Amino acid sequence: MWAFRRDPEGLTAEERQALEGLFEAIPKLKELYRVRLRFKEIFDTARDRITAARWLRELRRETERLGLDFSPFFSTYDRWKTEILNYFDARQTSAAVEGINNKARVITKRAYGLKSADSLWNRLILDLNRASEAIGWSIEQIRQISRGLTALFDPSRT
Repeated sequence: MWAFRRDPEGLTAEERQALEGLFEAIPKLKELYRVRLRFKEIFDTARDRITAARWLRELRRETERLGLDFSPFFSTYDRWKTEILNYFDARQTSAAVEGINNKARVITKRAYGLKSADSLWNRLILDLNRASEAIGWSIEQIRQISRGLTALFDPSRT
C-alpha cells in the first residue's frame, strides 16, 4: 500500500511491479489510483478557479461512471466550493495555521497531568519549532515568552 500512496515518478521498478500486482489482485483499486492521481494533477496544474471547477466536475462524473463512492469528498466540496476554489487564485492555503492548531490539540491531549496553563504554554512554544531557539535560554526566559503569549492570546488572564 505504501507504493499506492507515493508519487509514481518516485517509485522503483520493484515498487511499480508490486503496485501492478496489487492492481491485478484488486482491479477496482487501479481506477481509484488513477482518480487519486487526477486529483493531485488538478490541484497542481489548474491555472485558475474556472479550470479547476470544470476539471473537478469532469472528475465527479468519471467517479460516478466508475461506480466509485466519492460522495463524502464532493459533499464537502459542494459546501465549501468557494473557499476550495479560492486556492486556485493565489495558490495559498491555511496549512500553516491548521498545523499549529493540530499541534495545540495534540499537546492538549498529551498534557494530561500538567498542573498549570504556564506549563502548557511552555510546551506549546517548544513544540512549535522554537526548541532550537530556546537552547541556551533560561527557564525564566521561556516563561516570560509564555506569559507574553498568554497575555496576547488570552487577555482574561492578565
